[in-house]
Parts: sequence; C-alpha cells; structure tokens
Amino acid sequence: MTKIVNHWIGGKTAEGASGTYGPVTNPATGEVTTKVAFASVEEVDAAVAAAKEAFLSWGQSSLAQRTAVLFRFRALLDAHRDEIAELITAEHGKVHSDALGEVARGLEIVDLACGINVQLKGELSTQVASRVDVASIRQPLGVVAGITPFNFPAMVPMWMFPLAIACGNTFVLKPSEKDPSASIRLAELLAEAGLPDGVFNVVHGDKVAVDRLLAHPDVKAVSFVGSTPIARYIHTTASANGKRVQALGGAKNHMLVLPDADLDAAADAAVSAAYGSAGERCMAISAVVAVGAIGDELVEKIRERAEKIKIGPGDDPASEMGPLITKAHRDKVASYVAGAADEGAEVVLDGTGHTVEGYEDGHWIGISLLDKVPTDAKAYQDEIFGPVLCVLRTETYEEALEIVNASPFGNGTAIFTRDGGAARRFQLEVEAGMVGVNVPIPVPVGYHSFGGWKDSLFGDHHIYGNDGTHFYTRGKVVTTRWPDPADAPTGVDLGFPRNH
Repeated sequence: MTKIVNHWIGGKTAEGASGTYGPVTNPATGEVTTKVAFASVEEVDAAVAAAKEAFLSWGQSSLAQRTAVLFRFRALLDAHRDEIAELITAEHGKVHSDALGEVARGLEIVDLACGINVQLKGELSTQVASRVDVASIRQPLGVVAGITPFNFPAMVPMWMFPLAIACGNTFVLKPSEKDPSASIRLAELLAEAGLPDGVFNVVHGDKVAVDRLLAHPDVKAVSFVGSTPIARYIHTTASANGKRVQALGGAKNHMLVLPDADLDAAADAAVSAAYGSAGERCMAISAVVAVGAIGDELVEKIRERAEKIKIGPGDDPASEMGPLITKAHRDKVASYVAGAADEGAEVVLDGTGHTVEGYEDGHWIGISLLDKVPTDAKAYQDEIFGPVLCVLRTETYEEALEIVNASPFGNGTAIFTRDGGAARRFQLEVEAGMVGVNVPIPVPVGYHSFGGWKDSLFGDHHIYGNDGTHFYTRGKVVTTRWPDPADAPTGVDLGFPRNH
C-alpha cells in the first residue's frame, strides 16, 4: 500500500481534510511510494491556532524547562539518526552517508539551542542616574513559521525550529512536499522528548499553504531557504504583511584556484564540493576559476577524479552519488550540458546519458564538466542545482575577483592558495557571505551564522548562530527607579528628563 504522510497539528497526526494529495517519488526507481496531504487554508489556520494557544504557556516557561526538552530531543535524534537518514535517502535520493552528514549538521544547531540560556542573557546597567537602573532583555515573538527546501529535509528545518522554540516561540513548519517524511519523524521525536502539544506543528502542501502562512496575522516571523525568485517573493509578501523575514536564496558559488595552490588538493575539493549530493546543495561549488597557466592541469585532475565517481541508489553502500530529486529537474539540468558547446564552452565530460542497471526509471544523470565557459553562457549564469561544474579561465587574481563579484549571487565562495596575503585580501574583497580558504564548502559551525549577500539573502538576519537568536526574539529595555523613602517630593517637571 502507498504510504500516506499527514500533517502534525497540536501534538498529533492530523489527516488531510482537503482531500488533495501530492506524490512522493523514490528518485532511484522513479516509483511513487508515498502520498502527502496538501493543506487547505483552514488546515494552516488550525496549525497556527494550535501554535498560538501553546505560546500562552510555552512563551512563559522557564529556560530550564525548554532546554530540558531540547536535551532529551538531542539524545533521541542522535539515537535515531540512521532512521532519519534512511527516510531522507528514500525520498531525496542522496546516499546514506550524505544523509547522515545532514543530520549531524542539524544536531549542531540543537546543541546551540540546548545552551540558549547563554544567548538570552540580558544586560544591566546600574546607577545610570540617581537610583535609576536600565536592563535590556529579549523576549519571544510568538508564532513563527519555517518554509524549507527539498535538498536538506532534516538539516534546514533544524536550522530554524530548535532556536525558535528554545527562545520561547512556537513553530509551524511547511517542509518540501517532495520529501516530507523526515519532518514528521522530527515532530514525533519532539513529542517523545516532552515538547508540549502545539509548540511544533507541520503542514504540508504547495503555494496555498505557503501563501496562507505569509498572510496569517498571527504568524510573526517567517524563515525560508530556497531559490532566489521564491526567496524574493517570500520576503516581499511577508514583509508587506508586517512580518519579520529571513529568506535565503540561490547561489553560484565560485572557487578560485591560484597558480601556487596544491592542485591535487584543489581538484579533490572541487570534485567533492561540485558533485556531492548530485550538486543539489546551495553551497555546492558550481564554478571553478583557474588563474594563470594552471587551467589545463587542473581540469585534467578534476576529470580523472570525476570519472571514478560511483553513481547508484542511495541505499547502496558502494554509491557515492545518487539521482536527482525529480525527472523534470533531471531534464532541466541536462539541458544546460546539451546547450553548452553552442554557447562556447568545451564539454569535457557529458553525463546526460547516464543510466544505472536495474534502476532504469530512476532520475539519473552523470557527472558533467564544462571548461572555458563564457560568463554569458546559461550554464554559468543560472543556478543549475545539479552535477555540472563550470571551469572559467583568467590570467590574474584581479580578473577572477571581478568575475565573482559581478555575479548576482553571493552565498559562498572559496580560494585555494598557499599565499596568506592573497587569501587575506580575498576574504576582505570578495562579495559573499561565507568564505572558505582552502575549504570548498564553508558552511559555518552552529555558533556562527549562515547567510549570503546580494540575491542570496533577503532580509537583515542570517540564519542560526547569534543572528538566529536575534531573529527569533525582540528586545525590550526596562528603566527602573526605586526612590529612597527619605527623598523629598520632586514635584511636577514638564522638561525632558535628563540623567544626572
């Protein structure tokens, strides 16, 4: 029988009342294995209402109570990491080791949330005037929402909800309808950890559910990760409805390789960062800029490594790269390779005809490597989100930096070099939110914030880290004066108050 994934509202499974369901496919086989309920406006309203009701008590709960739940959740998540990784592999297609890595990085944010008491410490200034003290505190917003993408169905939600609920908010998650099962398992583990009913809710669906969250008057903030066009829409729409918004968009991450770099290390890094998770990562390296005379040697080293990658179903331990999420996406990725030569690129590797024996109906595509790619080629300009690596050539560092900074995206970037001066210059001059020095995927650890520049981020706050804590709270300043009983009455004074 086909599995059905329903909503999670008020601490329990809520069967889809709208009668509308979407298909969930195993990308390795092309088979529809699951149906996911699509929420109506009324079902989204029910989730928000449950969260609003839960906030009355959760928002007033102690830090000790909140962190106790999160510590128990962390233990359960650690114990069930293999199970969650299997759910991810079955619906996303990424290999099991990659899915385990996703869960591990999500655990980092749970760790951060378990120590939220340090992040939420207020400030106190005493005797700012005669017998006057001033305190700054941070308080939760209320009901907040997260809208998350298919490529990290466990990690990206965990970038959001652990900090949000640790700060005292309640949460409504709208995960990708393409791989929804992990989010429900996370909800079940939160309930097992003792999270009160309604603090965490999950509604599945499409634009109907998203638009209702963006418009709902009781939703105070929205976090989003996805493509740039949708991030811009989320930011514009939610902001117009008076909400706080952090909307992380797409990317075209560049990796500069200077002539003095260790080319073997650079080639290893380029292949790992470009083709891991079949390129379906917002932090994937999709453009390598070879500086100086190293281009031919570097491309050859990349080709040698890329050709050896084992492509197969994600539940096969021998597989290093799995399929793409849908057939439509597979065909779109292939179109960039098919048109590359006509746009002036040299096709070194063409993976568009790749199939896997026994899994012929899967959404397979092989490794593609494009060299000498012009900056006006679509394969360079667009976020492909697949296993296609573009190599560009420049004569100087200055030319390479100009290419990177001319891109409308500014998510992440990297430089490979042995020259500390060049690396320092790059990290100061490049226009991107995350920079790696001999690190190809510079995803920050949990206690630093993740976020890009330019069209890779809409809103003022990056995600998790200190930015996450500030996003999910608002400041309040309390000025207090306790007069001494011996003070004489001061009388009425209509002048503007001065501290003295």
